[in-house]
Amino acid sequence: MLRRLASILCLLAVCAASAHADDWTTPAETAHFKTTPSYADTRAYLQKLAAAAPDKLKLTRFGVSPEGRDLMLVIAASGGEFTPEAARRSGKEIVFVQAGIHAGEIEGKDAGLMLLRDLVDAKSASAKTSPAAARLQHALDHAILLYAPIFNVDGHENSNPYLRINQNGPDEMGFRATAQNLNLNRDYIKAAAPEMQAWLALWNAWLPDFLVDVHTTDGADYRYDLTWYTEDWGPLDAGIKAWQDTALKMRIFPQVEKRGHLVSPYLELKDHRDITKGIENFGSGQRYSTGYAALQNRAALLVETHMLKSYEVRVRATYDLVAAILDELRAHPGELRRVVEAADRNTIARAAQPNASLPILFDTGERPTTFKLKGYAFTQTPSEISGDVWTQYDPGNAKDYEIPNWRDLVVKHSVTLPAAYLVPAGWPQVIEKLKQHGLQIELTAKPLTVAAERYQLDAPQWAPAPFEGQLMLRKFTASTNKATLTFPPGSALVRLDQRAANVAVNLLEPEAPDSLLRWGVFNAIFEQKEGADARVLEKLARDMLAKDASLKAEFETRLKNDPAFAADAHARLDFFYRRSPWYAKQNVGAYPVVRLDAAALEAARNAP
Repeated sequence: MLRRLASILCLLAVCAASAHADDWTTPAETAHFKTTPSYADTRAYLQKLAAAAPDKLKLTRFGVSPEGRDLMLVIAASGGEFTPEAARRSGKEIVFVQAGIHAGEIEGKDAGLMLLRDLVDAKSASAKTSPAAARLQHALDHAILLYAPIFNVDGHENSNPYLRINQNGPDEMGFRATAQNLNLNRDYIKAAAPEMQAWLALWNAWLPDFLVDVHTTDGADYRYDLTWYTEDWGPLDAGIKAWQDTALKMRIFPQVEKRGHLVSPYLELKDHRDITKGIENFGSGQRYSTGYAALQNRAALLVETHMLKSYEVRVRATYDLVAAILDELRAHPGELRRVVEAADRNTIARAAQPNASLPILFDTGERPTTFKLKGYAFTQTPSEISGDVWTQYDPGNAKDYEIPNWRDLVVKHSVTLPAAYLVPAGWPQVIEKLKQHGLQIELTAKPLTVAAERYQLDAPQWAPAPFEGQLMLRKFTASTNKATLTFPPGSALVRLDQRAANVAVNLLEPEAPDSLLRWGVFNAIFEQKEGADARVLEKLARDMLAKDASLKAEFETRLKNDPAFAADAHARLDFFYRRSPWYAKQNVGAYPVVRLDAAALEAARNAP
């Protein structure tokens, strides 16, 4: 009897284990979307799924976080194209969906687990194929999906209920920043974080055609559950912009709405207290995912689900959007790849065009369009707490508004492009940064003397506090001069007849908003390293005044019109020192990266 009972219990345990092994309900679904799984549970689910479908899924990593966690990457490919080389040979379009760059905004992770399960049609032993899985049956016929479930893995594990006060679930969520307190979605161009450097290596290996970056909003209340942003200005190739306008706005978003969602462009409020004051283009720029992808001639979509909708609604909206993107690529195979390849060719060909230029600074346009907003009624009550107004929305009272939309960006500054940049060997950290971004460089083997155009930068003003770990250079004056200069072996030629030329321009042109200069990499060039004793400057000043009448007049005028200067003995002597060759030869403010025209580039490449 005991033996028989033991056999029955054993059989029940085996059956239970078998049922559990065949249960593909995701952790978030099991929890009815009240919680989101930990890093370990997410990884375990993906390992189980990849083991069940080794012909379609591969779980790998593209780097390691500062705290030692793998940066997970899932490759989904119906033909087993699990390497960049195999993907390129297939001719399929590559979609890169990344989740959890802000780890508290984690819908993309749970939507991705559900989507991958349905892509490979994993189901419980007793269930039939789900409608979602049936719809995705041929989704990978013409596409390869790269899926990063948690980009900011250390921030993801720094989880508690009190990190996103504006957000409606899950019960606990991760932190916005990394273990080094860096915001990865401000790091694309400066690439200071180890995670971003690993991301760049992944990007340059695969060169995806389309980047989808999944986030959650902050801000106002309204009826939309999914908002979006695309980089339609700046260096984005016209062909890619046309694809985004057609594929996303005319085909994909309407399909998402047919699946029960309400979709809107990203709502950046002019005044957070009053939504009727209008919205504006926040002009993401090169430090953000969409702005960086535009520099790389790739389509990109910022996804912002609405933080006040339930977590389940936000996850399902993300799921339906990514599914609709895969449907689009299946219905129009090769369309995106063709415009991406054309964009790369256009960038390379531009280098041969005389006086070619690239816009690098933008302002919001002055003329708004009208946007029809599907929102809620709201009240504004004078607040004795803040002394301002307290805005409160009424989600039970739907209301439509016509509001101004400062949608367009206008060019504030363009730069005429050189044939190449030359980075001196003494700045190896800059050369390494160029390599991280996948730029092709040529290192000089011998000393090189070449005619170059050089920036002189003066009157620097830095931000009063650090931003993303850097003390940014906010303002300076810039002028250019031409000179014949000598550079040591190991200096880097960065030609602009290459696919990623726009990245080089935005890294190396001083006035670009996210240039290496702006991020403080070149702060040392503004430091004066040599000085003089006052007794020496007293004699120097007298000698200079005796030889230069115009200098004497300038000094006397300054004494008359500037009382602070007149009262400052050091400033008066420094007036002469800064106009002397002893100061000039220190090259204070001389930007070390120079610009070469076509003739200078040819001479540099053919130098004996």
